[in-house]
Amino acid sequence: MKGIVHIGHVAIKVTDLEKSLEYYEKRLGFPEMLRLHNDDGTPWLVYLRITDDQYLEIFPGAENDRAPGWNANGVNHMCFTIEDLDGTVARIEEAGITLLSPIKEGLDGNRQAWLEDPDGNRIELMEMKPGCLQFEAIDRLHREGR
Repeated sequence: MKGIVHIGHVAIKVTDLEKSLEYYEKRLGFPEMLRLHNDDGTPWLVYLRITDDQYLEIFPGAENDRAPGWNANGVNHMCFTIEDLDGTVARIEEAGITLLSPIKEGLDGNRQAWLEDPDGNRIELMEMKPGCLQFEAIDRLHREGR
């Protein structure tokens, strides 16, 4: 749709706010930007910075212990584009995060690694490779004037 420039944020619901903040802020390195509070002073949401115009919103108070499985309706995973997948994976493993599987090449031609946060939200780390299907599709859309 014309006028939309990018995804602004992804919002997740978590069971333990402090555990999630430790994961995303301390281990993955997304700094806290701000908090919004309920009338009683409890946190309503915490904004973490991914980039200057892309954020992760973390809402406490999830009803379930774990995010829905791979085949459930709803968002399947979130993906962070990475410039240096090997270096990023080394840093997050040093921070105590375990990959779900070794780094591999996806069907789209990109390199990827997979993680799960404390609530089971799936995270893809993707290193875009020259010639990948996304870049080919972007070139085609530009040629078509879209």
